[in-house]
Amino acid sequence: MPIPKKFSTPARLSAKERAFSQIQEWIIDGTLQSEEKLNDAELAQALGVSRTPIREALQLLSVQGFVEMHPGVATQVTPVNKEDVSKILPPLAVLQALAAELATPAISQQTIDSQRNINTEFSQAVERGDFYSALKLDEQFHNAIVEVAQNPYIASTISTLQAHVRRLFFHKSIILTTDSIEEHEGILKAFECQDKETAASIARTNWLRPIDVFYSRLQEQQ
Repeated sequence: MPIPKKFSTPARLSAKERAFSQIQEWIIDGTLQSEEKLNDAELAQALGVSRTPIREALQLLSVQGFVEMHPGVATQVTPVNKEDVSKILPPLAVLQALAAELATPAISQQTIDSQRNINTEFSQAVERGDFYSALKLDEQFHNAIVEVAQNPYIASTISTLQAHVRRLFFHKSIILTTDSIEEHEGILKAFECQDKETAASIARTNWLRPIDVFYSRLQEQQ
């Protein structure tokens, strides 16, 4: 199980949180590959922690669907099914739409202006083909809305689903397009008009559209 020697993790997190964050990142970006067996002793040595927080992190990753644990046999990274895009995005779209609806009456013009700046950076990243940066900016855009909604249950579920979205991005299932630029602006205009129905509708469309893009590209390749 090859593990990178140079990496950084936030210093203020607990050992379990640092282990969880780093192992999840390695699974998402493919450093730890689909169906690869994980050795908790090797992970503990690499991360400079004991095996206990590694095991706790792996249990949490198992709950979130990133690893499969078979006691007495092996723990391994879950396989990637690119078509899971049609399973992950619909519930995420519903939650993002709800977050937009809840955020509409509470969001400030200052936050909206900040969102516009993020969308400009997102647009520039997409246009120059820097899709990883675009993905991070897209997350930043939507996470700000979730934060304004102030519902920890929505935020927690969205965080888990977005982690799976990032993994699918690295496996070419999530394709970012310029359509999102206009959709982001549409959400912001709806916020300014205090139109929660439109904000929710556009947010839902924004998260569902990648499903059509994925299957369209899949057909083109066949």
